[in-house]
Amino acid sequence: MADLVLENVQKAFGDNPVIRGIDLTISQGDMVCLIGASGSGKSTLLRCMNLLEPIDDGRILLDGDDISEPGKDPQPVRQRIGMVFQSYNLFPHMTALDNAILAPRRITGKSKSVLRPEIEEMFARFGLADRMLHYPDQLSGGQQQRVAIIRALAMRPEIMLFDEITSALDPELVGEVLDVLRDLRAQGMTMVLATHEMGFARELADKVCFLDQGRILEDGTPEQIFESPQEERTKAFLSRVL
Repeated sequence: MADLVLENVQKAFGDNPVIRGIDLTISQGDMVCLIGASGSGKSTLLRCMNLLEPIDDGRILLDGDDISEPGKDPQPVRQRIGMVFQSYNLFPHMTALDNAILAPRRITGKSKSVLRPEIEEMFARFGLADRMLHYPDQLSGGQQQRVAIIRALAMRPEIMLFDEITSALDPELVGEVLDVLRDLRAQGMTMVLATHEMGFARELADKVCFLDQGRILEDGTPEQIFESPQEERTKAFLSRVL
C-alpha cells in the first residue's frame, strides 16, 4: 500500500491559478476529506493526484516516486490511484457487471470468467448482487454510483479518490453510498474525498483540509476543524454549511 505526498503543487488554467502551492501528505490507511466552497480547487486537486491534469509546478510522490514528471505514463499510476466522479459515467449499453469488468479485462488481459467471481463478490458486498445484470437506466442514482465505485475497485487500487460522489444524488440515496465508504474505511483503504457531507467528514476522517482559493488554509483532525477552527474564512464557511 502507498503513501501520497504533494509538495508545492500548482495548477493554472490559462491566467487563472486554481491550485496555489499545496503541500499534503496522505499516509497509508488515511481518510482525508477536502472541504470548501465550490471553486476552491478540490476537484482539480484530485484530478492532479490521478494525473488527469498535469501540474504546472511542484511534485507528487507515490511511495517516493515522482509521478508528476512530464512524460510519465499515467496508466500504471491510475491503476494504483482509482477515482470516482460525481457523474457515474457508466456505459448505457452494458450491464452493471460488464461495466465493472471492462477495464480490468483490458488492462490485465484476464478473461471475464476469471475476473467475474471477485467482482460478483464486490456486488454482493455492496448490496447489489441482484442488480448485476441490470443496465444503468434500470438502476437508481445511488445504485449507479455504487457500481461506479465497484468499477474503480475492480482495478485493485491502493488509493481511492472520490469527487463529490453524493452531490448528484437524491438525499435519501446519499446514505447508501456513504455506507460503502464506511465499509472501505473499515478495511483500511486509503481515501481522499472532496465532499459537502460535513457530518460524514466529522465522523470518519483522519484529517480534514479546508481549501480556499486554491490553498489549504487550514487542516487538522475533525475535532480541530469543526469545533475550534482558527481561520476566519474556515469559521465563515462552516457557519454557512453546518
